Amino acid sequence: MFHMGWFLTTGFGVYGWGGQWSGNVSRDVARPELFMGMAQALEHAGFDYMMLEDSSVLPDIYEGSPRMALKTATVRHDPMPLVPLIARATKHIGVIATAATTFYPPFLAARLFTTLDHLTGGRVGINLVTASPHAAAQNYGLDQHVEHDLRYEMADEWMQAVSALWETWEEGALQLDEQTGVFADHSKIHRADFQGRFYKTRGPLNTVPGPQRRPVICQAGGSPAGRELAAAHADTIVAAVVGVEAMKEYRDDISRRLIAHGRKPQDAKVMFLVNPVLGDTDAEAQAKYDRMVEARAANVEGFMAGLSYTSGIDLSQYDPDEPFPDLTGRVNGHQSTMQDYQDAAAGGKTWRQVARERAVVESVPLVGSPATVAAQMDEAMQHAGGDGFLIANPVTRKSIAEIADGLAPQLRRRGLIRSGYSYDRFRDNLLEF
Repeated sequence: MFHMGWFLTTGFGVYGWGGQWSGNVSRDVARPELFMGMAQALEHAGFDYMMLEDSSVLPDIYEGSPRMALKTATVRHDPMPLVPLIARATKHIGVIATAATTFYPPFLAARLFTTLDHLTGGRVGINLVTASPHAAAQNYGLDQHVEHDLRYEMADEWMQAVSALWETWEEGALQLDEQTGVFADHSKIHRADFQGRFYKTRGPLNTVPGPQRRPVICQAGGSPAGRELAAAHADTIVAAVVGVEAMKEYRDDISRRLIAHGRKPQDAKVMFLVNPVLGDTDAEAQAKYDRMVEARAANVEGFMAGLSYTSGIDLSQYDPDEPFPDLTGRVNGHQSTMQDYQDAAAGGKTWRQVARERAVVESVPLVGSPATVAAQMDEAMQHAGGDGFLIANPVTRKSIAEIADGLAPQLRRRGLIRSGYSYDRFRDNLLEF
């Protein structure tokens, strides 16, 4: 069996603006109901978790303006208040919210996620990101963002600091003994007194330990620095690589890194990003996929605006029908993603050709009827040896239904995904197999 999750690509944002099957999207802006209903559908389908991406910036690198971001409704609300609302509407599915380690002080994060662990009944997780745009850093008072690899050194120390705070209450510290009147045993509560190169925090937390004590840790390890951070701390890892051979290499590499950190390969679940295209028949799905590919090529400006955000470089200076340039050494943003596109442009391909041929959420193409796609997922996972898939389809009611009521039952008939939940807490279900 393998695990299933859904990667919400713009978190608590807006999906399908102007789309044919999202006519009610204006009613959903900044409202929780779409996401609560989504969580209920995914829980019924047996998903392990949904992960809310986040960013602290209105993208304005392309043309030096937010024009394209606002044209496509690329806005995000803070995901943290949404987490307990999703949990209240469900019983088992995990809810992961993104926190930028560069901007969240360790004490704030440790206390916040302990509180969310209580409010969700032990079903919260943290997606660690270091953020990439200079504008995001400027929103938090910095002149510019920290260099890529240094951000990951900081994130590693951040995790050490947060973990030290979670451990300030020892097992058995909370007594809740009404007969003796002892709420907590003070001898089992201590300061963290953590001091590193980048972070310093005193402790102890003034919150009682959460049901999981340590929320599930998620990390998208792409670059060598990102993979190392994931291997050191993550319980589940987001992987965006191209093709089954690259999927296998990624899983093998992460396994080696986990062992080097004194962990077992099964301690971190590697989830590959996919964007299944489903239809009533294989032919219908293929026609739908072909339309999507042509739409990507036609919207090359949107593609270049998106990569401007990803790379931190204003790409409006380039002609979309000229060859994709060599950006090596210029990217302080998502380096592994940009390298992926750089590789896809080999042979002198233009921006438009790359937009047509490559989508970052397609580790392996999945096109067909639900039964066909289920078979494709089975074959890919058997070869790659990963732990599951992260759906990255747009969050619309139509796509949710296609996955939850079409694809998931076919996967379950093959014995590939869970038919129920054995535990109440997120980590226990995630590590069950």
